[in-house]
Amino acid sequence: MNPLPSREPVDGTGFARAVHRSRVEWMDTDAGGHHHNTSIVRFVESAEATLIRERGITGYFGVAPRVRYEVDFASPLWFEQEVTTTVALERIGTSSLTFRFEVWGEAVDGHPRQLAASGRYVTVHVPRGGRESAPWPAEWVDALKADAA
Repeated sequence: MNPLPSREPVDGTGFARAVHRSRVEWMDTDAGGHHHNTSIVRFVESAEATLIRERGITGYFGVAPRVRYEVDFASPLWFEQEVTTTVALERIGTSSLTFRFEVWGEAVDGHPRQLAASGRYVTVHVPRGGRESAPWPAEWVDALKADAA
């Protein structure tokens, strides 16, 4: 696996993909007036939740901890700026999922739309009450592969 995020756009080729639109809230900013790095994770997790909901998967949250997270920060986001986050499932393993993401700041105050952050993360299926990874439920895998060509 490439240790750095792909520079290719998150275009949804392969498996499931979702887009989530939001706005930079006051809680997302730091003393410099732009987004705090941790807000990127919040935007990405909202896009992931959209993907899971759109696929009709229930029970995913609470059994899919992150075990790896990589982010390349490219440009700042500002309070009240619109944000578009795209998450695409890149790989389905026996007990892991690898996602790619992009977070874009939409045009604001005469500045063009810009990539704010991109990266990749991995979740692992750990059933409730368990401490070991386990294979993903077959119906979840089928739902996540629905876009595969």
